[in-house]
Amino acid sequence: MNRAIPPIVSIAMACALPWMALAQDARPGPSFHEAVGMAWAIDPVRTELQVGHHSARARASAAGSWFAGGPTLSGEYMDDHMLGSNEGYTTYQGGVSVPLWLPGQGSATKQVASAEAASIDEQLNVEHMALSIRVLDAGAAALIARSRVDVARTLYDATARMAASATRAVQGGELAATDGQVAQAAMENARDELALAQEEAQNATTALEVLLGRPVVPDLSRYGGGDVTQARFVSPRDMEDNDPRIKVAHRNVEAAEANMKLARRSFMPNPEIGVDAIHEKQYGSPWDDRVGVNFSIPLPSEVRNTPIMSEARNRLATATSQETQARRMVHLEMMRVRERLIAATTARQATRSAAENMEKRAQAQERAWRVGEAGVDTALAARQAAANTRLASARAEVEWHVASIRMLIATGVVP
Repeated sequence: MNRAIPPIVSIAMACALPWMALAQDARPGPSFHEAVGMAWAIDPVRTELQVGHHSARARASAAGSWFAGGPTLSGEYMDDHMLGSNEGYTTYQGGVSVPLWLPGQGSATKQVASAEAASIDEQLNVEHMALSIRVLDAGAAALIARSRVDVARTLYDATARMAASATRAVQGGELAATDGQVAQAAMENARDELALAQEEAQNATTALEVLLGRPVVPDLSRYGGGDVTQARFVSPRDMEDNDPRIKVAHRNVEAAEANMKLARRSFMPNPEIGVDAIHEKQYGSPWDDRVGVNFSIPLPSEVRNTPIMSEARNRLATATSQETQARRMVHLEMMRVRERLIAATTARQATRSAAENMEKRAQAQERAWRVGEAGVDTALAARQAAANTRLASARAEVEWHVASIRMLIATGVVP
């Protein structure tokens, strides 16, 4: 008897040390809104989209220029030295020209850049929404993992207590050796479950730390059904129209329409106009300087225009199709979010009641075993069932809060 108790105590202490570390990490964390802010501050996609937004705005500003491009400088030098005559016939000629906008081309170019900038604005909102969902999922995984550790720890304590009692009973001749072995095996299984739960909790916390940049877990328990009833958008159509994914798809359609208009305005290469100056040194010439105007007007060509128009039509068709698909996807997702909240509410209530009843049953079975009215296997099975229902209840509780927050995100609110 004296040799059996120390291993149990040492095992309990070994499992208690990592549990104490996890308990310290289980302090109330930041709100979900604060957690999303942490993740948004270090999100690399946000930086990329912001650079694209500034570039699009710069293109829109540049499209307000008077000319369609930068000036072109030209120059020529000719003399008769290479011919061997060397009569002093020398000509210097230089000019500068600028491309001109075609009718409506400048404003159409500006509209395309502005539409692309507006699209990137909405893409930022899409990324923020997607990041909020990633933070929500990672936070929920961390909380569920911690609940698993909590349940596993409680189960281990109960089985260790029963194993110690069984060991004393076997040594005192009050219990069969096989029953003691059953109790010892149940304790080892509980110990293994506790180790696996601690591993899962550590991995989930680490994944969340990578996302947030800090070793914290957001407190999701602050949000529930009351927050959902106060949401700004309750109509499914309002929720869909407010969804940033539909907004960005619509912005892409507007950008494609502006690009189609630009393609029509660019029916030929940009003409150029400028001035030339000539300085000549010629034997016996009555003049040596001249100034004039030059212009260049390329004519339209189907070889050039057809690919441009085809590409613009393809872009518009793709954007229109993506908008339709986005509306269908968002509509389906909204229905799933609503149904998930309803199912999570039901599961929360059912599992909470089941956990309470199963815990009472486990306590009753353990008391019955101690007075010899039930077998050890029955008491251990009841304790395991109580642990399973408690974990299911904890999971359902977290999932209910997750479903509530997910519903708020769908309405355009980051709680």
